Amino acid sequence: MDLHRLAEERSIGYHQLIANRLRDRPEVLDNARRRVQGWLSESATPPFYARQWAEKLAGDLESIEALLVDRSEFAIELRQSSPFAGALSPQERWEIWRRVGEEFRAAHPRVANRRRSLHGNTIRIG
Repeated sequence: MDLHRLAEERSIGYHQLIANRLRDRPEVLDNARRRVQGWLSESATPPFYARQWAEKLAGDLESIEALLVDRSEFAIELRQSSPFAGALSPQERWEIWRRVGEEFRAAHPRVANRRRSLHGNTIRIG
């Protein structure tokens, strides 16, 4: 099983739910913008991801929603430093974790049940 791809799919699942709620809960976007401003103010030379998020979150709502679920390499990398941490409850995150994992295993049945060795221990993935 490609665990990196699974992690990307879960990230997209999390951000899809966040994108769906931006119109009804503007505080979610406000909190993300405040978090990015904090990142920018913490350093004389803000990190690349902070500058990129500041630029993207200054855009219109449709562009932000599209970015949150974009499958481009840039969007995947940017979501690894998401300012939307805390926007979902633990229950929502676990539900996405479970659902996306099940969907991923169903879509990749040949690799889902392979055995892998981790630090000398054989474990069943899936």
